[in-house]
Amino acid sequence: MEKQKLIINGGNQLQGEITVQGAKNSSLPLLSATVLVCEGECVLHNCPRLTDVDYAMRILSCIGVKCRREGSTVITDASAVNNNEIPQSLMREMRSSIVFLGAMLGRLNSCKLSFPGGCELGPRPIDLHLSALREMGAVITEQHGYLLCSAPRGLHGADISLSFPSVGATENIMLAAVRAKGITQIHNAAREPEICDLAKFLTACGAKVHGAGTDIIIVEGVERLSATEHTVISDRIVAATYLAAVGCCKGELILSGVQSAYLGQIIPLMQSMGCRIYSFGRDSVYIRVKDRLKAPPTIRTMPYPGFPTDAQALLMTATATAQGTTVFVENIFENRYRHVSELARMGAKIKVEGKVAVVEGVPTLYGSELQATDLRGGAALVLAALAAEGRSVVTRLCYIDRGYENIEAVLRTVGADIRRV
Repeated sequence: MEKQKLIINGGNQLQGEITVQGAKNSSLPLLSATVLVCEGECVLHNCPRLTDVDYAMRILSCIGVKCRREGSTVITDASAVNNNEIPQSLMREMRSSIVFLGAMLGRLNSCKLSFPGGCELGPRPIDLHLSALREMGAVITEQHGYLLCSAPRGLHGADISLSFPSVGATENIMLAAVRAKGITQIHNAAREPEICDLAKFLTACGAKVHGAGTDIIIVEGVERLSATEHTVISDRIVAATYLAAVGCCKGELILSGVQSAYLGQIIPLMQSMGCRIYSFGRDSVYIRVKDRLKAPPTIRTMPYPGFPTDAQALLMTATATAQGTTVFVENIFENRYRHVSELARMGAKIKVEGKVAVVEGVPTLYGSELQATDLRGGAALVLAALAAEGRSVVTRLCYIDRGYENIEAVLRTVGADIRRV
């Protein structure tokens, strides 16, 4: 039973500078990609200290990869990979563990793993992953909750068309394809910045990957990959979290170490709500909010470069106290409004019907006892507590710690009254 909790006294404006951590959703596939490098040490800089990253490192150690952390840098040596099975206890801790499938098939031509875990956001089938790998020559069967995967004759290139631009499936295909025989084409590929970061790393290792960032990615298989050094991109959802925090609490903030281009539709949307935001330098974003925000009429989540589903709960918190009404349409996950009932405890007026949520802004939220329900929903509750009148307590921090590196310490540096006990 987790006993940690955040105690937050709301009402403080935020002011100062935050350096944005490395991206969780880039670090995990990058760590799995190191399995494909048969000799030498891979060095990943800007790798955040998160429970999900810790589990990924434990998975690497379990299959024989030497893995160590030095500050924000993780060093791996996969020359002695000797185990093709990932224990169920590790697989169930995070959804992204499935990305080890493509890498292990590419390296060992076999693996055994269970279905992955992670936040309960509704059905997230891995059928796209499995069908694509089967097209590349993998034989995959299910037995007592485990996936038994092998490529008796090795993996080969294929033309693969995804019915949905799944990030995880795109990553798994890329990882399996870099050492497969022949050329693999991925049609309707995911276009997220994290895909581009993975492609950049693989290319530095000697892989031949073209088209990352577009809807067609072409991978030409090579015989071997070489170790390399790489810096993980900044976490665009963490950046969006701190932008939304200023929207909720008012104040002014500089975010450094963040690529503003990766924030896509988030910056224009927040500008339309009354936030003053601009980019300066190579990797800094400034935000200032003086007055109550104006509610945007509609926010629809879509695959990148559309509005990200991971930012939906964060912006819902910002609209909860905005002037006017906002309609959210969640097009990615079925069960991504679990935070709504917690916001309602604080006085938010939100009605949910299927994939639609209607938020009628209220002048003030009030402190309450809150439970995080998932990673981004948990962060949204922290933002609501920062903006609310009075004291709030947020529990089930295990969800928040999956994606945020010391969120309370970061927020304290810019004036928030928040502590972990």
